[in-house]
Amino acid sequence: MMKIYFNFILLLISFSTLASESSVYDFSWLDKDKEVYVLQNRKFRKDGRLYFSVNGIKTLSGAFVDSYGASGRVGYFFKEDWGVEFLYSKYTGEENDTAKGVRAQSTVPFYRKMDTMMGGIIWWSPFYAKINTFNSIFYYDWMFGLGVAQGQTQDNRNLFLPGNPSTLTTEAVTGGVWATSMRFHLDQAWSVRLDLTGFHYNGTKQVTAAQKSTDLFSNYDFSVGLAFAF
Repeated sequence: MMKIYFNFILLLISFSTLASESSVYDFSWLDKDKEVYVLQNRKFRKDGRLYFSVNGIKTLSGAFVDSYGASGRVGYFFKEDWGVEFLYSKYTGEENDTAKGVRAQSTVPFYRKMDTMMGGIIWWSPFYAKINTFNSIFYYDWMFGLGVAQGQTQDNRNLFLPGNPSTLTTEAVTGGVWATSMRFHLDQAWSVRLDLTGFHYNGTKQVTAAQKSTDLFSNYDFSVGLAFAF
């Protein structure tokens, strides 16, 4: 009987010492204004919060064009781990030195570049962590997203036609989007985000003057931005 009482008391003590998500540890050897949160503690929450961000873009795909752009994103997390986001991106780009080198060999480089893109993404945010460096703690979320997007592309297929007209051809395309993002929290409202976004779509390709075909094209963007959450 005494053994049963002893085990029961230990069980009560263990319940009282479990660290909940609201637990905060205050170490006397740290500055008085500093708090140390347990890893599972979410100091910065997303649940029920609306946010927007502005990102600068560098396109990683496209061997013959150097492309840059900017995007605006508006999103809402209806759960801590799940959210939805709408984005609009605008690009600018021109032929790079590789394309000029190909032209120097009397060969025409075919290229396709993004002009605009808009779409929606469902975000899943399973990872929340912190980095302790330079006597400071940085909290971040690592998210993964899938969605659909519609865009406008420009390509130089006209150069393969008789007479070689130099005007670019604009085409509307629709495809799938995947993304991964890291949001580094500065405070309860502001965060810095790093995004890698892929857009895959079917586009038209000029084969001959009388024949066209469709092919699968991909556009990969790396972007850095600043986000504000309400």
